[in-house]
Amino acid sequence: MAIARKRQISLVDTKYYHCISRCVRQAFLCGEDCFTGKSYEHRRGWVEEKLLSLAKVFCIDVCAYAVMSNHTHLVLYVDDKKAKRLNDKAIIIRWHKLCKGTLLTQKYMQGEKLSKTERMFFNQTVEQYRERLASISWFMRLLNEDIARKANKEDGCTGRFWEGRFKSHALLDEAAIAACMAYVDLNPIRAKMANIPEESARTSVQKRIESAKEGKQSKQLLRFAGMPRQQMAKGLPFELKSYLELVELTGRCLREDKRGHIEEANLPLLDRINISPENWLKLTTHFTRVFHGAVGRPSSHTSYCENLNRKRRSNLSNCEKLLA
Repeated sequence: MAIARKRQISLVDTKYYHCISRCVRQAFLCGEDCFTGKSYEHRRGWVEEKLLSLAKVFCIDVCAYAVMSNHTHLVLYVDDKKAKRLNDKAIIIRWHKLCKGTLLTQKYMQGEKLSKTERMFFNQTVEQYRERLASISWFMRLLNEDIARKANKEDGCTGRFWEGRFKSHALLDEAAIAACMAYVDLNPIRAKMANIPEESARTSVQKRIESAKEGKQSKQLLRFAGMPRQQMAKGLPFELKSYLELVELTGRCLREDKRGHIEEANLPLLDRINISPENWLKLTTHFTRVFHGAVGRPSSHTSYCENLNRKRRSNLSNCEKLLA
């Protein structure tokens, strides 16, 4: 039986989550349909554009993503502290970029005075919007609904485009985050859709490499904040250089069950993209088969399950083998 979403999300234990959405129809979401020969490659751009635009509005950051032929992978960071810091007006402005809002929120934004009763209902609405702006479920809902409408209109049909629910994994520690991000970024290479990371279209690793060439970090993605320390700024708990080297080394590993890998003939990533050391200073593979719930070291699972009142700790044996 599927686990309710509220019993999978525990922001006390982790802000990082891996989300997967799969196309329900036989026809491909993107790329070329092997049955009809028709190309849907442009739809990958739809997903990437909508994803990054939603990240600007929601209090949710994108850590990694890969838009594949019939499914999408996302690694998201929920910044609930930011949602709590925003004042009422900021919350309404953000929500109005997504939806029309209510008559009261529109009245408020027009500068009209609200009565005592109206103010009470308005405050309730604001708190509801505040929760939604830090909700992975709402983020995925607005992303998938928009793509489904466009695709159905283009295909001249109605009905479901995506599977009923997106799948999610809680990433409980740095090891789980790094492994999952590398898994997501290497999806096109494993599927033989690309030969090297910088050629992996519609992925976060390609976007990060493009920015790194200029000695910068991508402003559209959650930045790398360096190794964990006491005074930790918001960002991924490792260095960009280390992460890209991890992706490169993992991508070169041969896999009997996967078609693609980075060929030995290709130069190391840093040499291929010609990034200077000065610019750098400025600045795994079976994941979804092995893990079906929260991912992290065994010690991380205890707190996570206690906070969600869950007796069964799924993935524990695999986490002990791979992450302990």
